[in-house]
Amino acid sequence: MKVVIFAGGQGARIAEESVTRPKPLIEIGDQPILWHIMKNYSAQGFNDFVICCGYKQEMIKQWFFNYSRNNSDVTLDFSSDTTEIHKTDLEPWRVTLVNTGSRTLTGGRLAQVKKYLDDETFMVTYGDAVSNVDFEKLLEHHRKGIEEGNIATITSVSVGQQFGVLELEGDEVATVRSFREKSDTDGGLINAGFMMMEPKVFEYLDSSMMLEPGLLVPLADHRLLSAYYHPGFWQPMDSMRDKLILENYWDSGNVPWKNW
Repeated sequence: MKVVIFAGGQGARIAEESVTRPKPLIEIGDQPILWHIMKNYSAQGFNDFVICCGYKQEMIKQWFFNYSRNNSDVTLDFSSDTTEIHKTDLEPWRVTLVNTGSRTLTGGRLAQVKKYLDDETFMVTYGDAVSNVDFEKLLEHHRKGIEEGNIATITSVSVGQQFGVLELEGDEVATVRSFREKSDTDGGLINAGFMMMEPKVFEYLDSSMMLEPGLLVPLADHRLLSAYYHPGFWQPMDSMRDKLILENYWDSGNVPWKNW
């Protein structure tokens, strides 16, 4: 099963880093967040990736071209001007890199890689968030959804409120009954970005649309979209604050998304 990863956006909200490199190449520890995402999929048996490149796409391609050499022993024979790469313990990845344009919306990026997906179920995610989602459970949920007529599945997570919570009572004059710390249950459910889709979604896809409002909302309106609830860890990297949160996890050795 192929995994589509959106890696083409500019990442304006983390411009301190993305001004010099694509957001998916921003490092957590000593590896890009894109590597962390792919390692997570790979550890669960998904190794065939289609990367939707765009902004500074040549840097993403160069990173993959160099990855094998940088993680292998290399013999350079200067007399014959040849290079021999001695493979070490590299990932069993198959990676298709597609330049989908620097300003293309996510719906357009997905439309452009359709030709690489074959006529089968595929997975989709963004190149800027990590999680410990169990993809086999997600797949099982998706298959049950197909039996009900659904053609796509999103992963939902609960996002807590940012501030403390007031418990009020009364109508015209509200009385503060209590004040408590925030809880994850205070927040709403959001799309965490780990999705599974059937080829039929392309019948609803327009290349000029954003994926979420343009594709997922109509699918929901037609009762063709299911949601798998993930109660575990999920963390995006939308800002420098988010990056520091992920780095702190990595440096502490307590890495909730690391399953390899």
